[in-house]
Amino acid sequence: MRCTHCGADIPEGMLICPDCRNEVQMVPDYNPLEDVLVREVRGSVEDATRPIRTDDIRRYRSGAEQGTGNSTRVLSQGELERIRAERMGKTSAVRRGNTQGGRTQGEARRNTGNMRQSTGSLRQNTGNMRQSTGQMRPGTGAVRQNGGGSGRDVEEKRRQQAARKKRAVKKRRRLVAGILLVLLVVLGGAGFVVYQNSYDGVVAKAYQAMQTGDYHTSEKLFQRAIRKDAKKAEAYTGISKLYIQQKKEDEAEEMFLTAIDSQPENAALYQAAIQFYVDTKQVEQISGMLSGCSDAVLSKVSAYVSDMPEFSLEEGDYTEVQEVTLTGDGKIYYTLDDSEPTTESIEYTEPILLEEGTTTIKTIAVNKKGIPSLTASRTYTIEIPIEDAPAVTPSTGQYSVPTQITIQVPEGYTAYYTTDGTTPSAASTPYTGPVDMPEGSTIFSAVLINDAGKMTQVTKRNYLLEYE
Repeated sequence: MRCTHCGADIPEGMLICPDCRNEVQMVPDYNPLEDVLVREVRGSVEDATRPIRTDDIRRYRSGAEQGTGNSTRVLSQGELERIRAERMGKTSAVRRGNTQGGRTQGEARRNTGNMRQSTGSLRQNTGNMRQSTGQMRPGTGAVRQNGGGSGRDVEEKRRQQAARKKRAVKKRRRLVAGILLVLLVVLGGAGFVVYQNSYDGVVAKAYQAMQTGDYHTSEKLFQRAIRKDAKKAEAYTGISKLYIQQKKEDEAEEMFLTAIDSQPENAALYQAAIQFYVDTKQVEQISGMLSGCSDAVLSKVSAYVSDMPEFSLEEGDYTEVQEVTLTGDGKIYYTLDDSEPTTESIEYTEPILLEEGTTTIKTIAVNKKGIPSLTASRTYTIEIPIEDAPAVTPSTGQYSVPTQITIQVPEGYTAYYTTDGTTPSAASTPYTGPVDMPEGSTIFSAVLINDAGKMTQVTKRNYLLEYE
């Protein structure tokens, strides 16, 4: 569309010219009736509206100059009209073949005036026809005042049309939103039904029943979930909690062990059982349950694995005093009285000294999570060899001269003796050197006792000392 004031292009939908800022006049782009009228009157109007020729103006001026002497005077509008009328009169005479030669120049001027009036009427009629055409064209939505409304009416109608479109869009949106809402409700209902019958939904209902104290229904629902998927551990955990509330820990433990026996590679079951032992403060059972598991399972429960301590000395018999070193992760506890070690037993801090005799060491290691290992046990026997009965000189006999009695004492031993026939002991007289033989009859007894307090057999000698 072009602006009727400045001729600029106006984008579709705009009511104000972007260049001259004048209001757009909504007129039809093409009026076929106007073309018909133009063809009708073109012939008669052409001569009336033809420009004045230059030679006519010169002749008129030359005649006027004779009276005024002014060759540069500007012609008035009346003079121009007279020249044009004169020219038109001549042209009409030529076209009619001089058939109306009797007409006077005044008549020609009157005809020219009439023609001008007719031309003005035709132009006025053309304008009216354009206004009528603006009313006839459908879809313009606006016409000028006196022809179908003002520019303000056009703008108002456009606003009303835009409002109707907005309402229609809103209505469609509400319809779509309603349909979506219905679909969501239907899908939500279907999803709820599916969830209620799924493994997770059944477990959730079992927990709800347990919270209300309906233990029977809760256990049935947990069992139903296990039948749906025996590999998942949530239902087993739920049953264990149900049994704990009913003080049935043994049944819960049995349930876990049975499930693990049937699924030895299911790490989730092991994790659930470990949590059961932690909740019931039976962590000492965890290592026993994990013993013999595959490496794949142990890798998934590694935080709860506690290995047994290791001994530096193989168990067996020894002839000398020994020391045993224990190594392992976490803290180590042990016993020497053949009792089972706990965290209340002796904590290992230095090597254990093994004295003569038989000793059994039992030990456990406790990891960072407080999980004790299985008990490791070793038995040691220390038996130090005993010397034979001590050698005593002189031998049994009768003597007539003063004589001394001696005892051979090996390293690590102390000799003890008596002279009254009693069995010597550590409380007897210690041997420190040769002993004078008493006069008369004497029973001399000697024994050796090692550093460990172990005593040898007794050596006896009978002496009779009589001087001559």
